[in-house]
Amino acid sequence: MNEPLVLGIETSCDETGVGLVRGQTLLVDAVASSVEEHARFGGVVPEVASRAHLEAMVPTIERACTEAGVRLSDVDAVAVTSGPGLAGALLVGVAAAKALAVALDRPIYGVNHLAAHVAVDVVEHGPLPEPTMGLLVSGGHSNLLLLPDVTHDIRSLGATIDDAAGEAFDKVARLLGLPFPGGPHIDRAAREGGQVVIDFPRGLTSGRDLERHRFDYSFSGLKTAVARWVQARRDSGEPVPVADVAASFQEAVVDVLTRKAVMACREHGVEDLLIGGGVAANTRLRSLAQERCDAAGIRLRVPRPGLCTDNGAMVAALGAEMVLKGRDASRLDLPADSSQPVSQVSA
Repeated sequence: MNEPLVLGIETSCDETGVGLVRGQTLLVDAVASSVEEHARFGGVVPEVASRAHLEAMVPTIERACTEAGVRLSDVDAVAVTSGPGLAGALLVGVAAAKALAVALDRPIYGVNHLAAHVAVDVVEHGPLPEPTMGLLVSGGHSNLLLLPDVTHDIRSLGATIDDAAGEAFDKVARLLGLPFPGGPHIDRAAREGGQVVIDFPRGLTSGRDLERHRFDYSFSGLKTAVARWVQARRDSGEPVPVADVAASFQEAVVDVLTRKAVMACREHGVEDLLIGGGVAANTRLRSLAQERCDAAGIRLRVPRPGLCTDNGAMVAALGAEMVLKGRDASRLDLPADSSQPVSQVSA
């Protein structure tokens, strides 16, 4: 099929995303976020997210079509995040996609949320080199992925063994009295602080850890170290230097993320590194990754910040790639799989 028009639906967490991609060209990326409804709880509440998706689904689809100047009948295929994510939230998106596929008599592609975070870069920087190394960092995931083919062959080299990077950002932000979601606020505060004022630990980087968890990540110990440092200051009656704590914590996270990503590229002979996921919007992660990739002779690709967070464009982009490469569509009884492994690109 030449230049397929694919509608993508993303509802894995707290954003209702609808994207329209023609071939490798992004037409529209419409997002309805419920983040403000979760902020007072300090994290995403699954039931609140599911209800927000129900309310936002039809208006967001209509807005996407209007902005793109297309009709639903023009769509060649429907793609939807089938997992991983919050079970109830995923069900809303999968049910909506099935309804559209039946009503329009179009194929449906249930795609992996993690793979979609990688595939979205094709609408900004063109086709992915094969292979590419993917560093996926978000609120729920920190993964190193070898990508011979994002539509068919994704190999996990490592993942977080406890807190994901984005989760650690949220928890440390709460310790420092910063709003939810924590990532943007820590990034902003860190610009006023010193990166090495406090020597926080780098998880899984010692010799023995590198033997057992060479490309895995761990941020739980770092989060605990920050909590103890902050509590010690408060117990002694000293003020907490929020900017310095934020900068030192952030440096510990991005140091490990980029160090292991570059190491994986070198050891697997991969010349291209792609960073995706919500944490990829972090300015220090982008700058340190560029610095280390330049030193190692590795080409770095990072989507613009708006395409790093959860969105429908990434789902539509992966769906379009699957259509272009002739991958089999999913069956209409495809499930919503909250624990879908990254190696399973499509349902």
